Amino acid sequence: MGTRWFLVLFTVFYQCSFVVQGKILVNQPDFVKTCMITKPREEFRNCSTNSVQTLFYEIPKGNEDIGLQVLDPLKVPVVKILQGGGGPVAVNASLTDVTVIGFGNTKIVMNFVDPETYDFYTKLHLPRMRIDGKYELLGRILVIPLRGKGSCWFDAKDLDIHVKSDVQMREQDGFHFFNVTAVHVKFTVGGLKLHMGNLFDGIKALGTKPYM
Repeated sequence: MGTRWFLVLFTVFYQCSFVVQGKILVNQPDFVKTCMITKPREEFRNCSTNSVQTLFYEIPKGNEDIGLQVLDPLKVPVVKILQGGGGPVAVNASLTDVTVIGFGNTKIVMNFVDPETYDFYTKLHLPRMRIDGKYELLGRILVIPLRGKGSCWFDAKDLDIHVKSDVQMREQDGFHFFNVTAVHVKFTVGGLKLHMGNLFDGIKALGTKPYM
């Protein structure tokens, strides 16, 4: 279940990075590099990868001019996961007062834009991402009931992430924008430790040790 939190929070981060409503930068800042999609494929891919990397160096700091909050550390009031149905795992869980660190060290391995659909294909690597917050959980794994409420943390390393962003071009006030309509995320985690205090109704033998 820990990896599912990372999937949700990375999606939140990615959308915060590229979807800011109501404000635009009229003048192109230094951290936004221009790449010509008409260039040869490999040349454009390299330019696009370097351009997005430069952007990822900057956006975690936030930008008041366009109303972008600081993203490293990322503050998220509430994150919810609902996984019901008749399968072996059924979980209703929520995190509150969430703090996430590590996005500022994102490495862009590859970024490419489809010249026909304008969809983005991005591969990223995060050396480490840490989540701290408060959790509430109710559910089961196989026949084992899960019930808990308390503080928690998740600490992952070596995350390799593949993102496909569905994009539509939009024109507004004489400018053309990439309108991200959906984000599809797949990832692998090299290692994960987590702690959920007061899990299993406070049975210390089950709920107080970090899990890997």
